[in-house]
Amino acid sequence: MWIVRINMTDQSYKLEEVPERYKNLGGRGLTSTIIYDEVDPTCHPLGPNNKLVFAPGMVTGTAAPTSARVSVGAKSPLTGGIKESNAGAAWSPAVARMRVKAIVVEGMPKEKGEYWVAKLFWDGKQPAVEFSCAGDYVGKNLYDVFPMVFEKFGKRVHIAGIGVAGEYGYANSGIVFDDMKQRPTRYSGRGGLGAVMGSKGLKFIVVDPEGAPGVEIADPEAFKEGARKLREALGEHALTKPKGGLNTYGTAVLINIMNEAGGLPTRNFRSGRFEGAPKIAGEAIFENNKQRLGKELYNHACSPGCVIQCSNSYYAEDGSEIVSCIEYESDWALGANCGIDDLDGVAKLVYWCNAYGTDTIETGDCIAVAMDSGYIPFGDLDGAIALMHEMGKGTPIGRILGGGTEFVAKAFGNPRSPSVKGQGMPAYEPRAVKGIGVTYATTTMGADHTAGYTIAPEIAGVGGKSDPLASEPSKADLSRAFQMTTAFLDSTGHCLFIAFAILDIASGFQGLIEEVNAMYGLNMTIDDAVALGGEILKRERAFNLGAGMTNLHDRLPEFMKYEALPPHNVVNDLPDEVFDAVHGKM
Repeated sequence: MWIVRINMTDQSYKLEEVPERYKNLGGRGLTSTIIYDEVDPTCHPLGPNNKLVFAPGMVTGTAAPTSARVSVGAKSPLTGGIKESNAGAAWSPAVARMRVKAIVVEGMPKEKGEYWVAKLFWDGKQPAVEFSCAGDYVGKNLYDVFPMVFEKFGKRVHIAGIGVAGEYGYANSGIVFDDMKQRPTRYSGRGGLGAVMGSKGLKFIVVDPEGAPGVEIADPEAFKEGARKLREALGEHALTKPKGGLNTYGTAVLINIMNEAGGLPTRNFRSGRFEGAPKIAGEAIFENNKQRLGKELYNHACSPGCVIQCSNSYYAEDGSEIVSCIEYESDWALGANCGIDDLDGVAKLVYWCNAYGTDTIETGDCIAVAMDSGYIPFGDLDGAIALMHEMGKGTPIGRILGGGTEFVAKAFGNPRSPSVKGQGMPAYEPRAVKGIGVTYATTTMGADHTAGYTIAPEIAGVGGKSDPLASEPSKADLSRAFQMTTAFLDSTGHCLFIAFAILDIASGFQGLIEEVNAMYGLNMTIDDAVALGGEILKRERAFNLGAGMTNLHDRLPEFMKYEALPPHNVVNDLPDEVFDAVHGKM
């Protein structure tokens, strides 16, 4: 196994043997550990001393179900702290099959505005890297650029890269990967990591896995048995089985569910209910496609080996595709959060986020804050699309909007910034779902639902049941347990959605542990796995403390303490001690 170090100062690379400390790590566990070990937490995120790390998961590149995730890590230009953002894409297993544990991007070009393509390939004995000028790809729509890259490097390569948002250094920029149809739709979106990649003059990392030897598994038979148990659990659970909730309606099935619960943030978190929710929900996506295509269309895999298959495509009245994919978070951010109930319009906004390389969550939050500040009215679809193009052109207002939720609120003098540590909140109202509010406040990543998805017990009744409206000290314990388990899951390379099955079906969780043990020759228990997640969180927390963060950064926005949220008319009434208890007990 190797670590590939790419130096953008002189466009060179070197291979390193994987240190003992990293051998049993992958995904988030590896990216956060490398950032903790090698990056000065006081460095400027867009300066030469930050590093950008790509790491396949612990079992990525194998036949484990739904395991093709890649983690990307760096110091975030959005939060100023450590960041891990992950995506499912064929790029990650392609890297893993070259026996590359991580790619570490260092330095930056001497001349600002230089952009390069780094091609990773197998030279017959080991991985190698070639550099070429990326000038032809700069400043353009990614939907136009991706076919050019495949034409030059071959139809079987895979792409990681940035759009114009990353080139401009936007804090809402993501890193894009090709999907199963070679479109630029799979994003490590959160935290502005596209800007870090852009600051290093790296436009694309193209991976050609031809001839790669594949991953090594210590005990192949035991691995197959573990994967079988997990696959069976995924095939049995109501949310993850074929033609189940996610495969039929996609993640946007949550729009109506959260709206009914009074926890769907609407018009920049002014209400927990959106009257237009049924028009943009997963059910509407399914029914519109059925009407327009003349058949029922179930969802597809975002990456190789995915058995959940929750990614949708959305079609226009003439049968042409508008975009893939409208995720719940994107649907909410660019729909309910902006007061927009036009599903075709939401799809177009998602398309332009993909084209320019911005995170749909942060972008929707930024536009909603601009609307809340009176720049354009809530519900103004044409105005929202125009603002997307301002971002794409890099105009002054476009650059303000690209700066992230908190930056936009400051620019407009608006105290209603729904953000933590600078990062905009996702699609769950923390006043109406108290546990996810604790996660938003205390995760090392800034407001992030995926860091500790208490929605599972609070809304879906998965893994037990917790009253979402209850202001209880136990919400700290709930969030901590989910954050620790999630840090481990993010390290394995499995999609977070396997959590639904493994929380309810014990054999599924056991199968996951058996996979990891068989992969590395370990004897890990479930408790050991959760403890490993806790160790990862401690490293991330230590980095953030070094960057100047304290417990005072582990708080929800002040306006949520005094603005009562309809329809339940609730505020954030959890005392500070509950938030402080999350890390204090680790």
